[in-house]
Amino acid sequence: MQIVKDGRLAEDHWQHLADDQPAPAQGDVTVSYGRWAAEGAALASREGRLGVRLTGADPLEAFGPVAGQFPLLVIEFPGMTDGRGFSVARLLRDQYGYQGELRAYGHFVRDQVFFLHRVGCNAFESTLVSAEQLLPGLNDFTVRYQASQDEPLPIYRRR
Repeated sequence: MQIVKDGRLAEDHWQHLADDQPAPAQGDVTVSYGRWAAEGAALASREGRLGVRLTGADPLEAFGPVAGQFPLLVIEFPGMTDGRGFSVARLLRDQYGYQGELRAYGHFVRDQVFFLHRVGCNAFESTLVSAEQLLPGLNDFTVRYQASQDEPLPIYRRR
């Protein structure tokens, strides 16, 4: 399956495990925050990398300090009108200094990709549209007025 990662199309090798799905002995997997909180040590001992899926309802203040130990964090967007993931992304990058892959996953469309990138997402996996349709959304605008993760200075300070 293809995703958008770092401004281009890329093959995705991560497997998103359901909470009741057994973890394979090998391979890169993501699990929900709840499953990680309950089974973190066992999941970390398997061969392969571990990523965590977060929702807007997960306690970021508890997870944020350890976020840096994961190569992939997936922010789930359960609906197009649920914008809490934007805040989660910004907090992970700005407050907790997360440097790994930050992937937006779920119900979002091309029109939201530019803004997701601005708050720190560098990978995109939509359940509504293809990666090919998402990719051009990264360049929908050329000027950024407000400060954000991708441009720390507001336009009036850039002279």
